[in-house]
This record gives sequence, C-alpha cells and structure tokens, in this order.
Amino acid sequence: MCLMWSCTPAKKSDHLVLRLGHTLDTQHSVHKAMERLGDRLDYYSRGQMKLEIFPGSQLGTEREMVELLQIGSLDMTKVSASPLEGFAPAMKIFSIPYVFRDNTHFWKVLNSDIGTELLTGIEAFRLKGLGYYDAGSRSFYTNEKPIHTPKDLVGLKIRVLNSPTAVQTVRAMGAAATPVSWGELYTALQQGVVDGAENNPPSYFLSKHYEIARYYSLDEHTSVPDILLCSLRTWNQLTEQQQDWLAKAMSDSVIYQRELWQQSTKESLQKVIDDGVEVIYPDKQAFVDAVTPFHESLADTPAGKLMRKIKAM
Repeated sequence: MCLMWSCTPAKKSDHLVLRLGHTLDTQHSVHKAMERLGDRLDYYSRGQMKLEIFPGSQLGTEREMVELLQIGSLDMTKVSASPLEGFAPAMKIFSIPYVFRDNTHFWKVLNSDIGTELLTGIEAFRLKGLGYYDAGSRSFYTNEKPIHTPKDLVGLKIRVLNSPTAVQTVRAMGAAATPVSWGELYTALQQGVVDGAENNPPSYFLSKHYEIARYYSLDEHTSVPDILLCSLRTWNQLTEQQQDWLAKAMSDSVIYQRELWQQSTKESLQKVIDDGVEVIYPDKQAFVDAVTPFHESLADTPAGKLMRKIKAM
C-alpha cells in the first residue's frame, strides 16, 4: 500500500503529476521558483505534466525526503548541497570555507563542467540533479554577543548543516559545531541548546531566527547552493520528450529564482535591521586566516584537488 503522495510518478486522467516536497516557507524564493517550475512545465507540456508541491516539511526532513526519492516514493525535493556529501563525497566542496572569490566566480563554477560533474556524480545514489538554486552565502548569527573575529566564536555552540565538512569548518574557526535539523532550530536557539547558527539573510529572516539571535555577522564563509533533485527512478520512467520539458522548465525556474534571490537578500537584511538586529561587517581576512590550516590539510585529497581547479578559474 502506498501513501497518497508515494506512488510516483502519479498519472491522473490525461496528465502526469510529479510530486515535490521541501522544507521551506512558501514566501521563500526557492518555493516561488518551484511554482514557476510548475507553470513552465505545464506550458511546455501543454498540460500533459503537472507539479504538485508540498512545502514546509509536510513530507519530512530533507534527509527523509532524499531517502523517499531513492526508493521511488517521492518524485522531487530540494536539498542544500552540503548534506549531500553523505551520498556524494565531492559535494563537500561547498562546505569548505572561502573556496569562491565572489558570487560571479561561484556561478561561473556552477555553470561550468565542474558544476555539471558534481550533479552527475549523485546519480550513483539513485538521485538526478536537475539544477542549482541560489542560496547566497552563509554567515553567523548569535544570541548573546556579536562576532567580529573568529576569536568571538570560541566556546560557542553553533548549529551547522548535517555535513562533516560543515562541522570541520566551524571547528576550524573555534566554535563547537552542533548539527540540528532546520525545523528544530528556532526552539534550539530559544532554549539555549545552541548559541547561534549560520545561514543566508533570507533564511535568517523568514525563519524568524532574528527574533532570538540578534547579532548577524556577514563573514560569508561558505556559498552552499540548493539543489533540486529528482528520483532517478522517476526520471528514467519519463520519456525523452518529458525529460526535455522538465529540463527546460527547470532552466526557466533557475533564472527566475536568481532574480528573486537578489531582491530577497536585500529586503531581508533591511527588515532585520529595521527590527533592531545588529548587522556586523567583519574583516573577512581574519576568518580566511583561521581556516588556512584546514585548507592545507585537504591539499592531497580529492577535495583539495577540486579546490585548486576552482580557485584557478
């Protein structure tokens, strides 16, 4: 017996319904981009393919939904790239701090053969990477004190993504890294389970974490994209024409989301400032220096070799 959303892909009368679950708020730019994905899929397929979206963790955590994709019980989901290193080790590159010089460099890499190879590499885990959504840069926010230098992080418990490399990154800066699921983080901040976290401005604002963590330090240590995944089982059941429709719709969705993201980032920062949050613009060089030994420790690893290729671009 299957749940109402777990027979994939679902066929309703004369059209195919793909079911997409994610953990974000409906006001998030990625959710809006998924709505655009559905509209464009309907347009390209002339109504033969539809997208049904389940936001706000209705179908589980990111990891749970990835597992549903792997067994073919859900068609699509959005994940942050960092936790994917548990499936595809090359994805750890996004959790290594200060790999990308700026946003232009970041997207140059993602749109290159390197970005394509990273997506292709997860197919061995029964997952099809459809593309990257912009998730900006991750910075620290804290409850009790502002972060001006890495020394200010010493002794603090900072929530990180469920990624070994994300844990190493925060430890390299002097804090105790504590993986906590996104859905539980507000309460963890509220109860003092963690002293802070790190994320991009729209996520910091839309999650309402700024209500508790009133210091936001824009050190921008990592740039971790969101990735839209499709179950490889679902993908292989689509015809070439259906795959083409979905790929075109995804391309349109990515362009739309990047525009929304830039606007959302500016608006989110302004709103938290208006609410009284102290936004800090620290000297990033101190943070870069703090993680230099971490970079050096990766020199002879596949991640280190990939990092050198990226820095050379």
